[in-house]
Amino acid sequence: MSKKQKKMLKRILISSALMIVLGFLPLEGILKFALYMVPYYIIGHDILRKAFLGVKNKQMFDESFLMAVATVGAIILGEYTEGVAVMLFFQIGEWFQSYAVGKSRRNISQLMDIRPDYANIEDESGNLEQVDPDEVAIGTVIVVQPGEKVPIDGVVTEGTSTLNTSALTGESLPRDVEEGDEIISGCINMTGLLRIRTTKEFGESTVSKILDMVENASSRKSRSENFISKFAHYYTPIVCYSALALAFIPPVVLMVLGRPAMWGTWIYRALTFLVISCPCALVISIPLSFFAGIGGASNAGVLVKGSNYLEALAYTKYVVFDKTGTMTQGVFEVAGIHHRQMEEEKLLEYAAHAESYSSHPISKSIQKAYGALVDMNRVSDVQEIGGHGIVAKVDGMEVLAGNGKLMDKYGIEYIPCEEAGTVVHIAVGGKFAGHILISDLIKPTAKQAISDLKKIGIKKTVMLTGDARTVAENVARELNIDRVHSELLPGDKVDKVEELLSAKGEKENLVFVGDGINDAPVLSRADIGIAMGAMGSDAAIEAADVVLMDDDPMKIAKAIKIAKKCVGIVYQNIYFAIGVKVLCLILGAVGIANMWLAIFSDVGVMVIAVLNAIRALNVKNL
Repeated sequence: MSKKQKKMLKRILISSALMIVLGFLPLEGILKFALYMVPYYIIGHDILRKAFLGVKNKQMFDESFLMAVATVGAIILGEYTEGVAVMLFFQIGEWFQSYAVGKSRRNISQLMDIRPDYANIEDESGNLEQVDPDEVAIGTVIVVQPGEKVPIDGVVTEGTSTLNTSALTGESLPRDVEEGDEIISGCINMTGLLRIRTTKEFGESTVSKILDMVENASSRKSRSENFISKFAHYYTPIVCYSALALAFIPPVVLMVLGRPAMWGTWIYRALTFLVISCPCALVISIPLSFFAGIGGASNAGVLVKGSNYLEALAYTKYVVFDKTGTMTQGVFEVAGIHHRQMEEEKLLEYAAHAESYSSHPISKSIQKAYGALVDMNRVSDVQEIGGHGIVAKVDGMEVLAGNGKLMDKYGIEYIPCEEAGTVVHIAVGGKFAGHILISDLIKPTAKQAISDLKKIGIKKTVMLTGDARTVAENVARELNIDRVHSELLPGDKVDKVEELLSAKGEKENLVFVGDGINDAPVLSRADIGIAMGAMGSDAAIEAADVVLMDDDPMKIAKAIKIAKKCVGIVYQNIYFAIGVKVLCLILGAVGIANMWLAIFSDVGVMVIAVLNAIRALNVKNL
């Protein structure tokens, strides 16, 4: 509990105690007024001040103004107990709201704890110097000792250790790293000392991007929040003028008819009407529900960039996947070399040198299978053709390494491969030299992820990939994906998503899940883009609306379930709050409802709505 919350709780307890004591005393006249003003001032002085400033700044139509008018009016009519009670219960509701926001914020603050305070750099004497992470240049070797946070993304150059990644992924399972492994900022080094060569500046590192996403999430409001803001903007002045009309029109009409005006009765009804009409439950609980939903999601390793995306995610009916790195591990291994026209070692040598300038996982797997050091001086005139492969000169000889489209482009006859996997055809000096079969492992949770999506009502799952048809169909069949489109260029993926978008219903949203640079255009075009955050490219994470911090495809279904729960809570609160208020407003206008019922319809409904909103934080069992 914060210092401010403790102070407010103290004021509530003191005012409540004074109210109980005064209720037992036989008080009359000016003494009763003076004594009741003590708890009223203790509990309501800040509300009165806000109301005064609102009137002064010509922005009076808010909850503070309604509470001030209603309570001051009740006291003027001699209803001291009810006037103080309205203010007291209103502050109790505000305290509940503050506590709920604090609880949601603490969930998000666990992510904020990943912000590093410093980076260790060794000086010439071997001593460690703590510097601001912003001052560390790319390529600098930093030292991370046991218990310290990894401040900047990089590659381990020395040491082995175990990392605690729970703040990033929501998972308690530690990750082992050794020399040569990539490492992202925000993890906590648990065991051994690590030396890391930085690959990014601090501002571009994972930790900075995550913090930026979280800090800006509240600025992107959902349609429900925007509706409530507009609703309150028009609703509050209307009920204020309606209360004014209720206070003056009936007495005037009664006077005209020659009957007693009953000013006190009608003013009391108007004040009751004002208390009932206060839109606190809606104005507070709706944003709080989304805030809690984002907080709960972040605690589960799902970063949502705004409540608008969380709301949109709840209406997902179509999920489209990239293959490599999304449904598969992106860990490629050479599974075989077929139809070779030269020695296996020689073919691998040509292929590894041609692929030496590429950072693609397939290229790395070929270089790994080659096993020897690649001499970059032997390679020249490298040209990478998107969706086709690589053309390069090795020892002055033209080498082609790519798919069948690359062979067709250069008019080279090749032998197709019937086995499942990624096929890299190799041509040397204008002649087919054989092909290399590369396999990519399917993620262990991928099949269950598809099953979970279908269980929660997803109409269709689709996979888009630039891979060969046989490979793509084999993966789709194994995972039970409904539809697959293969051998696509990045632009083709956008076209396929456009087709799916045009075919879906108006209130049905399409999600695209990807991790590569070439997925960025599709992530932006889909209704909601989900990026794999742990190993995904910066471009994909930047373009996405939701980021999965541990690359587990099962988190897709979890993110949708969190969104559905959150939006369900929002609509429960809207229907409940408006329903109770409309009923009580009618009862108040005809004189059936008194100030105590008004207190329930305002503060009671607000507390119930706030407590309901807090449920969005609990996502463990989804």
